[in-house]
Amino acid sequence: MNDVVNPDTYERLAISARDNGLYVVTLNRPDKRNALDVLTIEELIRFFSGARMAGVRAVLLEGAGDHFCAGLDLVEHWKADRSADDFMHVCLRWHEAFNKMEYGGVPIIAALKGAVVGGGLELASAAHVRVIDPGTYFALPEGQRGIFTGGGATIRVSDMIGKYRMIDMILTGRVYQGQEAVDLGLAQYITEPGGSFDKAMELADKVAQNLPLTNFAICSAVSHMNNMSGMDAAYAEAFVGGIVNTQPAARERLEAFANKTAARVRPND
Repeated sequence: MNDVVNPDTYERLAISARDNGLYVVTLNRPDKRNALDVLTIEELIRFFSGARMAGVRAVLLEGAGDHFCAGLDLVEHWKADRSADDFMHVCLRWHEAFNKMEYGGVPIIAALKGAVVGGGLELASAAHVRVIDPGTYFALPEGQRGIFTGGGATIRVSDMIGKYRMIDMILTGRVYQGQEAVDLGLAQYITEPGGSFDKAMELADKVAQNLPLTNFAICSAVSHMNNMSGMDAAYAEAFVGGIVNTQPAARERLEAFANKTAARVRPND
C-alpha cells in the first residue's frame, strides 16, 4: 500500500478507503474539537500532496466527534511561545496544506458539523464543496483572541462571502449558522440534522465517477484561472479545454451522449 493512503502512517488523521477510489479523511482529535496542531497540518500536507498520484479519486473530509474543527490549537500555540519568525513559518505550512487541497486536483467534499471556527473555517474553505446541517456554525473569533488569521481567511473566506462580511466576522466574532450560512456562500448544501456526512458521501461518490483528468481540471484550473486577468484566464481555459475535451477516456461518454444512452440532465425533484 502506498504510504500516502496507509492509515497506519498517520496519528492525527484517520484514513479509510472505498472501492471506487473515494477516501474518507477524518480529523481525529475529538477531545480537542479537532484543533489544528503542527502535526495535523503536516499530515494534511503529506496526504494531499500525494493523493492524486496514489489514485485517490475524491475525498470526503470530516471531523471526529461533535465538531468539524475549532481552529488553531491555541494551547499548543500558547505553550510554544513562538517568535514572530517561527509563527510566520507555521502559517506558511498552513498555506502549503490548504493550497495542496484547493489546487491539488482531487475533489474534496467537506462534511461539516458543530464548530467550523477560525482555522477550521480556513480549512473548510480549501475544500471544493461544503455540506452542513442546521447545527453547524461558522466564526472567525481571532479579534477576541488578540490574534489574526494565518491560514487563508483573508483569501478564501473573503472570496466566499465578501471582504466586509469577513472583516465583520473577525472584528465582532459574528457567528453564522444554518441556512443563513448557505445563503452567504459559506456552504453549498444544508441537510436535515445530523445528515451532513451522508449527503457529503452521496456527492463524493458521484464526483468519484468522473474522469480523473476532468476532475483535476475542475479542482485545479478553475482556482488558477480566478487568479488571472480575464484575457489570461480565457487563454488558459482554451488550453485546458483542448486537453481535457479530447482525452481518449472521454470518447465513450461522448458516444453515449451521441447515441442518447447517457443520463439526461434534469432539474432536481
